[in-house]
Amino acid sequence: MPEGHIIHRIARDHQRWFAGQKLRVSSPQGRFSEEASKLSGKELCQVSAHGKHLFYHWTRGVTTHVHLGLYGKFRVHQNPAPEPRGEVRVRMVGRTRSFDLNGPNCCELIDQKHYESLRTRLGEDPLRPDACAIKVWDRFTRSRAAIGSLLLNQSVIAGIGNVYRAELLFLIGIHPELPANQLNRCKFDELWETITKLLKIGVKHNRIIAAGLDKNDRPRSRSTPSERLNVYKRDKCPECDCRIISWPLGGRKIYACCQCQKK
Repeated sequence: MPEGHIIHRIARDHQRWFAGQKLRVSSPQGRFSEEASKLSGKELCQVSAHGKHLFYHWTRGVTTHVHLGLYGKFRVHQNPAPEPRGEVRVRMVGRTRSFDLNGPNCCELIDQKHYESLRTRLGEDPLRPDACAIKVWDRFTRSRAAIGSLLLNQSVIAGIGNVYRAELLFLIGIHPELPANQLNRCKFDELWETITKLLKIGVKHNRIIAAGLDKNDRPRSRSTPSERLNVYKRDKCPECDCRIISWPLGGRKIYACCQCQKK
């Protein structure tokens, strides 16, 4: 499932390519036909993201909510767009570009009340300017759950997935099973700063990069996938050469260094 940096990257690109235009909207697959007919010809005002959720804001307070899930995918085309490929749920056509959305977990038309309710249920998103780290700290202090589990809880921090949680905990030297309420404030501030930095790097380069950062935090963007990560699906720790261990935690497999992240 795409992590938060990908969703914010899509929102940024779609905002630049389609916002401020009256779009032609259709549903080649047919499952979004009624909603598409209501949107076609309307102006798209803004595209925003919160965690793993995308929002297309139209005139008169109407919003299209998209969650890609495991199989959702966007294809962007230069106009004129080619024939739809596969089961295209939504096609939106702008002045110079178009995009197709295939296989989303959720694609629905919602009103302002529903939008605000959904945002309320989501946790703080480090990539949003309105993110409040204090609210996350408060959740940590009241939870005895393993920090590795809590990081996957989208109602606490929105946008972090399995890869980011493993890399984040390694970089700050925390064992994934440490109870969240045992994390001190200094370490929490380091955690928040680190995940914000990693997510911003992810948006810029459209990929997760947690290893190979120089002193100025400039990533080796041309490195191979394995070189961009420290512990996720790795065998040896890049710092101490000790074995990377893995086990189920929070419904997903966590990876950690048995030496650098002592329990």
